[in-house]
Amino acid sequence: MSATAALRSRLEELHKLTAQTPLFNPVFQLSLDVSRDLEAGRITLADVAKMVAELECEALQSRAARLHRLLAPVALDENGACFAELVESSAASGDFAAFQARWSKPMLHAVFTGHPTFLLSHVQSAAIAAAASAGDVSQSTVCMVEGSRDPITLDSEHDDVLAAMARAAAARDTLSRIILDCAARHWPQRWQALAPVPYRLATWVGYDMDGRTDIGWATSIGYRLEEKATRLAGYARSLAAIGGVDHTALLDQLHAAQAHTHEMRALFAGDLGSTAALSAAANALTAENPAKLLSLTPQIAALEHLAAGADIETAKDLLTLAAAMRADGLGMGGIHFRVNAAQLHNAIRRRIDPDNSLDLASRTALKRMRALLADVKPLRSNFAALAIENTTALRQFLAMAQILHHIDGDTPIRMLIAECEQPQTVLAALYFAQLFGIAGKVDVSPLFETESAMEHGGRFLDALLAEPAYRDYARQRGRVSIQAGFSDAGRFVGQLPAALAIERLQGRLAVAMATHKLDGVAALIFNTHGESMGRGAHPVSIADRMRHPMSLWSRAQFARRGIATELEASFQGGDGFLLFATPELALATLTRIAEAEAAPLPEASDPFYTRTDLSLDFYRGIRRVQREFLASRTYARAITAFGLGLLNETGSRKSRRQSDISADRDMNLRQIRAIPHNAVLQQLGYPVNVIAGAGTAAGEDVEGLAELINASPRGQALFRLLRASNGLASIKSVAAYGELFNSAYWASRPYRGTETGLENACLALAEYLTNDDRTGVFRRLASRLRVDGLRFHRLLARIPDSAPDPERENIRRTLGILHALRLALMQHMFLRAVQVPAFSRSNDISRDDVLDMVLTLRIDDALAQLRRAFPVSAPAISDFAVDEPSDYPDGEAQAYAGIQRSFIDPIDTSYALCLRISTAIANHFGAHG
Repeated sequence: MSATAALRSRLEELHKLTAQTPLFNPVFQLSLDVSRDLEAGRITLADVAKMVAELECEALQSRAARLHRLLAPVALDENGACFAELVESSAASGDFAAFQARWSKPMLHAVFTGHPTFLLSHVQSAAIAAAASAGDVSQSTVCMVEGSRDPITLDSEHDDVLAAMARAAAARDTLSRIILDCAARHWPQRWQALAPVPYRLATWVGYDMDGRTDIGWATSIGYRLEEKATRLAGYARSLAAIGGVDHTALLDQLHAAQAHTHEMRALFAGDLGSTAALSAAANALTAENPAKLLSLTPQIAALEHLAAGADIETAKDLLTLAAAMRADGLGMGGIHFRVNAAQLHNAIRRRIDPDNSLDLASRTALKRMRALLADVKPLRSNFAALAIENTTALRQFLAMAQILHHIDGDTPIRMLIAECEQPQTVLAALYFAQLFGIAGKVDVSPLFETESAMEHGGRFLDALLAEPAYRDYARQRGRVSIQAGFSDAGRFVGQLPAALAIERLQGRLAVAMATHKLDGVAALIFNTHGESMGRGAHPVSIADRMRHPMSLWSRAQFARRGIATELEASFQGGDGFLLFATPELALATLTRIAEAEAAPLPEASDPFYTRTDLSLDFYRGIRRVQREFLASRTYARAITAFGLGLLNETGSRKSRRQSDISADRDMNLRQIRAIPHNAVLQQLGYPVNVIAGAGTAAGEDVEGLAELINASPRGQALFRLLRASNGLASIKSVAAYGELFNSAYWASRPYRGTETGLENACLALAEYLTNDDRTGVFRRLASRLRVDGLRFHRLLARIPDSAPDPERENIRRTLGILHALRLALMQHMFLRAVQVPAFSRSNDISRDDVLDMVLTLRIDDALAQLRRAFPVSAPAISDFAVDEPSDYPDGEAQAYAGIQRSFIDPIDTSYALCLRISTAIANHFGAHG
């Protein structure tokens, strides 16, 4: 029996004891068993590392299997056949116009975003993707010896974006070709008039300034040039592979344009710190040049002309390439700039409130904004103006102007505004777009994510659409664009209330657009979510994933009023890019989305929206519980008990470091970003913001609510999310982390003399933790969760599980072992830290400060201080060429090498293993955060 198998067997035995003693904690007891073996020398940290490696392998297998189940079937030929069947069904009526309308509109705008979710190394991601693509999740396929993780930089994230988008584009080309094949069979005389656009692609990596200060305007310009050069090279390769026609002139154009763009990219990748260097780069990019392409309209026309005289198969190849050009333009797809509302406010104040005395939410400010918009005169701008501008929002508009004027004049740009809660903010963005002459190519999109934005979003949209200047702009662009986000919304009001609040917001937009008679204007709704159940992406199926953020009810509100919708969703970071990590997965992802979007709307009304006496009370009940958690000092203290020390670094946008927050017991949870907040919940063992409140909200009418859910497609989908999350949740694990700080535990541990040599260390910890509040905090949190959880299980028992997971209990036991091992490693670190010899106070850091750092998992800080206090690289006497002999020193040459071996190295090794366990836990959840 392997060591991990023995742990699994032991955990199962311990779980049986809970029937005798309900408060017994099998997870913590298992951690004590391991800790005793470790401290007694019966096992070593190397032995623990072997166990962790085995569990890491199991977690990678679990993630690969989950990815395969989500997308199956994944074989290229199977998905080609699946999509062909879908297209054939849409051609059955024989109506070419309807067929053309169906496939010339994207089923989805897929946005590849780079939030900090790059948890896995490239080797691990590739192994998961290969296993999921092949349907083989055996150890030999998935598991490998893994070295250090790849450094995560903005450049590496952008490289990953380009790779994912390239595979998505190739998969879309396959679908476009299938659409053309079908059209050619059914309408041999008309099919070449078809211009299929089944999907559009976009990214905001390198353009998202919300919460960042490390992205300069030159970064965005350089990335857009890199995307253009990459895409032109791809177009040229595709064209070169097409035989049967003379496309030499067109191919030469593409090659020349790619070479010119590559040269420009090199200029903007250099040092632009001097005015001379910037001027030279700007002048080269803006100069007239026969190789410089700003539009692909002539090239698309040339492809269509060649197709008209070619044989049918060659024509299909040419028109597939034309379709790609039409969809992506001179880049890998569209781009989304993003700023914060506060950044726009800072920029507009110079125009309407130079004295900084005006409330921008006031009617006076709105009146001044109207006047500004009425009198705006477009201004010319150049790279010098961009270089000297020091206002973040204005730099973004100036950068967009340069991109549209000198890199890609066809592809519209999205301007996303985070924390946008008043119409004046959108009007300010519209003003700057008009000021720089780019309003015809920029879609201004407010983001609704905070609780306030959700509550007041309907009034906001009605007020915005009431503005004549905005309505004129919307008609010019042909769309009203909004963004609804699940990260902060799910954190502040809970995932289920967030989904339902977003749903109502979408319905309010439909009403507002109809009220203000925006006929012929589409609603472009960007629903941003993460890949995990903690941030809005439904984990059970692609169909659920598509309908969770944009429900059938929401879609019906627009359809009923004759308003076209453009759906947009995000694929975030290392988690989301896995769906496009191989050609097989990319095609399977786009095919499953197409199948979900082609499914007919149900004819009968959903009782979830008619029995509001039950569903609305249920929503309000969950929201109330989630609010109480967020406002609770108990919850905040538990979530921040280890700072961010349980988490790996997962992105170039840094989370606030634990060294800044761990010691602050009065910190507000809003200081932690949504992704690390959700990730900490996973690492503690209970996704509070998904599950909590559902049991309490059921109230006394459990039977009535269960009856409603069982009769409601929307309710069933919501409960599939709850059930998936509940399958990974463990209140016992949450409670176990609190016992680490239990002074009585440490005082009692060596009580019977069974752990010789630990008496003084345990006594020191017991004394140090006498006044620590974390044990009580975790116990109170666990009690609240347990009461709610019991009510939830009572409700869940009345709702049949349509797709039970046969691996559920096995995964739960595996998670229990992972938590127990990490708890044992943390105890090992605590015991080593408390035994470190006293050292003289330096830079206001004492041994107690170091111990506090370890107890809050500020391990990097603690080790840095210990290495300063106990250096092992001090000069040796043999380094000197002194003639006079000396018998001193008569001990070890490096005075502190023993301390390094006995204390510093074990803490370092233990913490590295803790972070590997964090990765394994995240893999079982299917995502980071």
